[in-house]
Amino acid sequence: MADVLTQSQIDELLKSMQNGSGDGAADASSKLNPEEEYNKYDFYSPRKFTKEKLKILQSIFENYARILTSQVNGIFRTMTDITVMELRESRYYEFVNSFHENACMTIIETEISEKGKSNVPMMIYVSPGLILTLMSHMLGGGDQVLTAPDDYRYTDVEMSLYRRIVEYITKAMKDGFSNYITADFRPIRIEENPSMVQEVGLDETVVLILLNVDVTGISAEKIRICIPGTLLEQMFRIIDNRKHLARGFTYSNHSRVIMDHIVDTKYPMTAKLGTIRLSLEDLYNLQPGDIIDMNKSKGSPLTVYVGDQPWFRGTMGVHRKNIAIRITERIPRSEMEKAGNDPPDVFRNVKEEPEGK
Repeated sequence: MADVLTQSQIDELLKSMQNGSGDGAADASSKLNPEEEYNKYDFYSPRKFTKEKLKILQSIFENYARILTSQVNGIFRTMTDITVMELRESRYYEFVNSFHENACMTIIETEISEKGKSNVPMMIYVSPGLILTLMSHMLGGGDQVLTAPDDYRYTDVEMSLYRRIVEYITKAMKDGFSNYITADFRPIRIEENPSMVQEVGLDETVVLILLNVDVTGISAEKIRICIPGTLLEQMFRIIDNRKHLARGFTYSNHSRVIMDHIVDTKYPMTAKLGTIRLSLEDLYNLQPGDIIDMNKSKGSPLTVYVGDQPWFRGTMGVHRKNIAIRITERIPRSEMEKAGNDPPDVFRNVKEEPEGK
């Protein structure tokens, strides 16, 4: 069946013929099948996660890549730049089928604070070139960058160092997720033949994250992370619940709750008998038993302060053999403002009772 040219493609062909070049025909023919430029969608296995969910994961692993870059550079004394190259939803068999028989894949145990340990693990793979380069720096090697094929087989000594490096790479993932959930990630074992690992079903929905590791601008290594869909569903459920709680707290009226907390706040209260000014000589000559005249009568009212603000007036007396003050009135706000004493913001909404009540 012949392809049908659109009007724009016909105009492009005529224009190329007038210019005397045949490149336009090739360009037009390359545009005959525009669907080849897009990824084909498999309707037999529909996507489980929306674009918004994948954007959250993209943000998480971009944060993780920045943290991992600083930690790797600081611990191993090397210059790397780790970025997220690809993040997509796929099937588990696509992840394991990409490995060689000698490849090493690490099984990661996930423990979420709200859910406990998950029965479904994560998988992570680090290319041998990056592992060997970091091993060289751990053992005091120079700035050389080592390369190795993907089917490189580690020795027993290298395998023990491999576990230590993977622990550094895994623990940094906790900080990457910290803005959304509280989770701990711990490597539990290393599989030397990933194609035989059946931690999840081959048709299980997973999200594959590919991190590009630029080592001193010389080599480009890879870190591949596989997160099963069942584990992601638990994570997104917790993230969604926190969003609802945050949204409710933001838009609901919690003035009564806030006031209930404020009423339990303790404020220091002091009573001022009076104010008198003495010279330094008089203070120096004071002796036990001396009397200081406060220039106030015995029954004159006292000022009671809440914090540093005058709030009440009262009279001194005795209550159960203790000196006490009986509150007689509350100082009006207008009088406080004239004196230059603004009431605390906490009490600005307190209504003053009319006189006689």
